[in-house]
Amino acid sequence: MVTSKKIILGKHFDGMPQESDFKIVEEQLPPLKDGEFLAEAVFLSVDPYMRAYAHNMNPGDVMVGTQVAKVVESKNNNYPVGEHVVGKFDWRTHTISSGLASEVAGAGNAPAPYVIPNLSGLPLSYCLGVLGMPGSTAYFGLLDICEPKPGEVVVVSGAAGAVGMIVGQIAKIKGCKVIGITGSDEKGRHLVDVLGFDGYANYKTDNLDQKLGELAPEGIDCYFDNVAGEISTTVISHMREFGRISVCGSISSYNHDVKDPPKVGVVQFYMYENQLIMKGFQNYLYKDRAAEAFRQNLEWIKEGKLKYMETVTEGFDNMVKAFIEMLSGKNLGKAIVKM
Repeated sequence: MVTSKKIILGKHFDGMPQESDFKIVEEQLPPLKDGEFLAEAVFLSVDPYMRAYAHNMNPGDVMVGTQVAKVVESKNNNYPVGEHVVGKFDWRTHTISSGLASEVAGAGNAPAPYVIPNLSGLPLSYCLGVLGMPGSTAYFGLLDICEPKPGEVVVVSGAAGAVGMIVGQIAKIKGCKVIGITGSDEKGRHLVDVLGFDGYANYKTDNLDQKLGELAPEGIDCYFDNVAGEISTTVISHMREFGRISVCGSISSYNHDVKDPPKVGVVQFYMYENQLIMKGFQNYLYKDRAAEAFRQNLEWIKEGKLKYMETVTEGFDNMVKAFIEMLSGKNLGKAIVKM
């Protein structure tokens, strides 16, 4: 029998999650049945959505999440031993699966596990980032909703995160002027010097209203919103007529009680005055087109047009640490835990 570790929610968070809110539990896995395979975690993802999703969880539930895992035992011909798969296996070291999304606790709209194709020498962990959910979120959220045109001005909040840095680079590929909003000058300089953004604003130290006026005196055409709150209200106030807003996340509200969200400025005046379009989306709506984003992002990486960064934490026992640090903005790019 295999002994697996899993990390469960010990109690609901009060504001920022604490290490004491989680518990590491061991469990004995049963022998495989026909049609099942055993997956051993190799890389695990920590993402902002997990903080928001925790509101729907009960104490004792395993923390949700996706991982790259190696098939170490199999009675399913679709998942041969030695292959690596991406699956919604949550915060576990080992998972028994038959390849059905519906069997995974907290799976929601997650697809079935899939065997990783040839990555042309790129790290397997990229399947949790630029070649996975964050990459397709950036691709579809920008191109399908904002529909950026050459010469337009695109602003991205959470710009140094897993999704934001891809959004900005795709906007540059499409011929746009790109401004990133982030929480440190170090990250901002990285956006400009390494990733090719045209400018950045540090929301912690800059007067954002003034800074946006300096960086985009002509106004803003597209806004990719990862954070919501007053940052987004300020951005929207600078948008031009017929601007488009893609709402990907609401990081500024995740540590608040869902019944008592933070109060922010009114945006409706700017919405009707400039005839703006705002649309929220979730990545699972594009699951039937996921291969399109995978192929295009992979091609852009090979061409040197798309660069990607990861912040890697070693060890399953440091999952919670990595999660908290990611929510605190200490990561550059995708936050990953390596087994």
